[in-house]
Amino acid sequence: MRHATRWLLAFSLGASIATAQVQAQGAAPAFTPKDEQIEALPDGPGRDETFGMCTACHAYRLVSNQGMTRDRWDETLTWMTERHGMPDIQGADRDLILDYLATHHPPKAPARAGGFRNPFAPQ
Repeated sequence: MRHATRWLLAFSLGASIATAQVQAQGAAPAFTPKDEQIEALPDGPGRDETFGMCTACHAYRLVSNQGMTRDRWDETLTWMTERHGMPDIQGADRDLILDYLATHHPPKAPARAGGFRNPFAPQ
């Protein structure tokens, strides 16, 4: 079994247990992975692994709204590992997730010619 798949299973189990504990206490959780459907994501290699890793901690919408280069996605994974305790994904699993993110959530093009201009920035 691939490393990312093992993490996905572990996170799914952990999320299920946490959800059951919160519901037993009478409060609804703010987010559960079932709030989003994996089928709604662009199809491609790494979709399942990326969805599983990201939704273990936050909504996938947070990811899909970003739009970054592969290098910036890589820096973000490192930051989440160091700062927030995300499992350290390396090797082929990391490449698979980075390839998926870079392909399906690249930097966004400026909305208009000339790009965005901050109205508060000095001219």
